Amino acid sequence: MNKTLWQDLNFRWLMGGAVLSGLGDQFTMIALPWLVLKMTGDPLALGLVIAIMSVPRAVFMLIGGALVDRYSPKSVLMVTKFANALVIGALAALVLAAPALLTLPLLYALALALGLAQAFAVPAGTSILPTMVAREHLQAANGTMMGLRQLLMLAGPLLGALLLVLGGDDIHAAARGNGNGNADGIGYAFAYDCASFLISAWTLAKVCPLTAAVPPHAQGQGVLHAVAEGMRTLWQNVSVRTCFIYWSLVAVVVGGTMQVALPLLASRNLDGAASLGILMGAHGVGTLIGMALSRAKLRAIPFGAAILTIDALEGLLMAPLGAISAAWQGMALLAAIGVLGGYMQIAVFTWIQQSVPPHMLGRAMSIFMCIFMGVAPLSATLIGALLQWITLAQLFAGGGVLLLSLAAFAWVATPMRHIQAAPARTGDVNQP
Repeated sequence: MNKTLWQDLNFRWLMGGAVLSGLGDQFTMIALPWLVLKMTGDPLALGLVIAIMSVPRAVFMLIGGALVDRYSPKSVLMVTKFANALVIGALAALVLAAPALLTLPLLYALALALGLAQAFAVPAGTSILPTMVAREHLQAANGTMMGLRQLLMLAGPLLGALLLVLGGDDIHAAARGNGNGNADGIGYAFAYDCASFLISAWTLAKVCPLTAAVPPHAQGQGVLHAVAEGMRTLWQNVSVRTCFIYWSLVAVVVGGTMQVALPLLASRNLDGAASLGILMGAHGVGTLIGMALSRAKLRAIPFGAAILTIDALEGLLMAPLGAISAAWQGMALLAAIGVLGGYMQIAVFTWIQQSVPPHMLGRAMSIFMCIFMGVAPLSATLIGALLQWITLAQLFAGGGVLLLSLAAFAWVATPMRHIQAAPARTGDVNQP
């Protein structure tokens, strides 16, 4: 690692806040779906909670990207940290102090508020590094931050699951108040996440932007007009348009399956919360390994062809997940999926940065993240409903076959396989 990057105070403050907040996010990712399942035992209810978080995130994320380009990533991110702390803090207080008041409709309302906050936090968080770190350090900074995020995806689920196991996750006993059980583990997970948002807001306040936050031509521009301008500019680039459409379809096929079915798989086929943490941790390890391997570029294979090949392999690995009967089997499959996904993740992020004008990065990242954090979870409701009629084995097998088929179709029927790793700027609308 270039030593001068670590001498950059902006980067150190950003990294410290990202570690604290990222670990809290992982705790909530474990605690929230587990809370829903412990309250209801219903995969459809879990799917609805995920969808209620996802709909406002999908709808408002584009506006969030426009506001990031208009004001600054730092300003928008600061507001979202306090908003998230308020909502997560309310969840922690309810679970720890008044579990009898925690109803499913109230959980839906809190999930809606979380989705709204994330709609603005995601484009701000993915656009902030170029405004805070010198250009010559940007690639190293991106790699470091993304690598840390994957380490947190390893440690966070394991620590979160351990907290649930040791602290207690029996929300029904806690609501009855009969002393036979509690849900303190779930409450502590939410409490840490709340504190992490507040501390990371303090570290963010220490960061100083390197350049003016708003380009002159963006001043006075209407938000909806800015959103339309960003979408029009991206649509005119054939490479960007092709990749974004393909990624949208992949997100619909795979996103809901992994979000709803994986917790259910740990609950029904394995040993509960501990197994869920182990499975998610294995995926995190695989992703981290894949990121480390991403330094070795596949020079003989075009960028688009590599994406399609990796997606086809992920489909083959996803298909048998629903039939596992031991945690080690799921760990092996999810670790392999993580290696493939991690290998492409940094390349995809860099490719987007190279494909759009810098003053539109907030809007571009909002559209990209909308695909995976907005569009993908919308399929969670459908998956929850499907699981009333089909088995987990059938669901994972069907999802794997669909992903493999989609990659094959894109290879044959679209220009996807010809897209290169270093496309021209967005202004070149003829870029294949």
